[in-house]
Amino acid sequence: MNPALGALLLGACCIALSPIFVRLSEAGPTATAFWRVALAVPVLWLLLFLRNRPSTKENFSGKAWLLLAAGVAFAGDLAFWHTSIKYTSVANSTLLANLASIFVTLAVWIFFRQRPTGVFLAGLAAALIGVAMLVQTSLAFSPTGLLGDALGVVTAMFYAWYILVVKNLRDRGETVLRLMAITSTLTAVILLPVALASGDQMLPQSTYGWCVLLGLALISHAAGQGLIAYALAHLPATFSSVGLLLQPVIAAAFAWALLAEPLVPLQIAGGVVVLVGIYLARRGST
Repeated sequence: MNPALGALLLGACCIALSPIFVRLSEAGPTATAFWRVALAVPVLWLLLFLRNRPSTKENFSGKAWLLLAAGVAFAGDLAFWHTSIKYTSVANSTLLANLASIFVTLAVWIFFRQRPTGVFLAGLAAALIGVAMLVQTSLAFSPTGLLGDALGVVTAMFYAWYILVVKNLRDRGETVLRLMAITSTLTAVILLPVALASGDQMLPQSTYGWCVLLGLALISHAAGQGLIAYALAHLPATFSSVGLLLQPVIAAAFAWALLAEPLVPLQIAGGVVVLVGIYLARRGST
């Protein structure tokens, strides 16, 4: 197997485990988001030092505000997504969070006047139909599902913001590993007071709880994001974007196998429609 393809698939599996870790966490959702990045930060900085031996005189000129914006966006993404996972199904939450690519194109349309293509608009329409089907299943099976689905959509908005800022930083010469280290550090600093103010359970109550948080930080955050970044650098963009659509599918499969979370026919159909919509939207925005 092509190493880059293997990295893409393994990275998708690692990231797909993150909602499972969140559901199993003994800490509150925002506190879990804090530990997710805080426990990964030392590993990321160590890897960066070993790989690049960065100078203490790194040039942040013109990038400090962008790095801060990336940290704020990622903090919002994690806080809303982790809360969404607590209120709705893993499948719904993960699928809705993947609407980020659609919000990226909508933002470019609104702020930069770049008109979307017909293929993108068809994808947007399909995604909205799929979202309606997912929401219908939430209304039928869970009193908190609608709130969780709404938070999943908000997650996608924050992640779209993060993607746009990171693209700007990458265009200015920032490396993926350095971006991960800096934004994870800023995200941890932002999430700590938010978690404390929210009244979340901050500390796990057992060794098992700490293992769950370490798995989330090291497997899903550090390893998952790192493998995806490696794959994206070595695979065609179109193929990679399609391959990443496996992540919500794998997450739903993990939730079914590990959490006994059922998948009803309408939900499966809605998920398929959402994935088709995201695929078309990505094709129409390249």
